[in-house]
Amino acid sequence: MTGLFVAFEGIDGSGKSTQARRVASERDALFVFEPGDTPMGVDLRRWILEAVSTPMSPTTEALLLLADRSHHVHSVIEPALKSGRHVIADRFYASTLAYQGYGRGVDLGQLRAATQLAIGDRRPDLTILIDLSPGVANERSARSASDRIESANLEFHDRVREGYLELSRSEAGWIVVDGARPRSEVDADIDERLAQLPW
Repeated sequence: MTGLFVAFEGIDGSGKSTQARRVASERDALFVFEPGDTPMGVDLRRWILEAVSTPMSPTTEALLLLADRSHHVHSVIEPALKSGRHVIADRFYASTLAYQGYGRGVDLGQLRAATQLAIGDRRPDLTILIDLSPGVANERSARSASDRIESANLEFHDRVREGYLELSRSEAGWIVVDGARPRSEVDADIDERLAQLPW
């Protein structure tokens, strides 16, 4: 039996990483993250995120992220799912559509085609978007000036958030959780939806 695949999405500071780790621990699932969850991915993550390194076009940024994801899917995620292990991901393909597509302006049609090439038909059984305004996210955690994506201006992060919300409306298998509420309420909403999956 194939394992379940759940992805957490959201802007930086939304709480998605905390929730992904919590759920993976409570469900005895494999926790994975992008970019950088493999030895090859460590180098790709450094090239992608270091704002002080050589300037990078949005298209190059997107292609490096897709290279990381392709390797991650084929070397980690697919083998785990095929063995029956559940997988909880901190980011998956929607991050690239939101950040590099809606945020950076890379053509969404081309991004979707490149995503199909990179990961085939692998999609999460459920994508949980933790929605939070960039202003509140900034209050919760300071953005790193050395991180190419975190250091982008507030307007960029607004576009990313709106991109995520548009994806949640246009694609099946998404739920949106209000991340501005107390942690206990966010936990409860997520757990209620997860309980409906065939663990």
